[in-house]
Amino acid sequence: SEKIKVSYVFQELTNLPEGYVVPEGRVKPWGTGHAIMSCKGEIDGPFVVINADDFYGRDAYFVASKYLDTIDDEHYAVVGYSVSKTLSPNGAAKRGICREENGELVDLIESSVERVNGEIVASPLNGSEPFKVTEDTLVSMNLLLFTPQIFEVLEKKLAVFLEENKEDLSKCEFLIPDVVRSAMNEKKVTVDLLKTDSVWHGVTYREDKEEVVTAINKLIEEKIYPNKLW
Repeated sequence: SEKIKVSYVFQELTNLPEGYVVPEGRVKPWGTGHAIMSCKGEIDGPFVVINADDFYGRDAYFVASKYLDTIDDEHYAVVGYSVSKTLSPNGAAKRGICREENGELVDLIESSVERVNGEIVASPLNGSEPFKVTEDTLVSMNLLLFTPQIFEVLEKKLAVFLEENKEDLSKCEFLIPDVVRSAMNEKKVTVDLLKTDSVWHGVTYREDKEEVVTAINKLIEEKIYPNKLW
């Protein structure tokens, strides 16, 4: 906060569209789409969404920053990583497999992805048949770019979500990839797919920690990443 403006918002369970109340027994947050919606009032310009527990790499932020200079209300964007640069050697990981045409995202398939006998196999979370992907197939790691227009979309989509799940609202989640996919399929926006050369690092399994520590220390040694951030 000494270097940049910092605001904190709380993802309150009670932050729901008019006419809806928190169902009895609901204690789990409403999901990533609801978390972003909770930032309404604090954001007044184009912005980037990240997962707080992911190390995205320097190039990814350069790619995102450059795009924000041109973004408008009719475009969202997803920063895509080569799938081979996002996998854990210790097991499967959830990734959004990107399908693109002419630099635009046309489908986002949430999948469990892992190496099997030297090949990368994606198993869609919706139960569809597993399929193979190449090393450089782009995947979403939830590094997303929006304008404040997304808040209006999220409020409308949340009302639809609550209605569709009204028979069991105890644990379901309102997820931002689902919102992006829905807006894209309805032709409400174009979703541009931006490619980064960065290597993603994160802890999917306990055993991943040592690799992440080693990778960040190497970046520090090569003076790509500072030893002290501030």
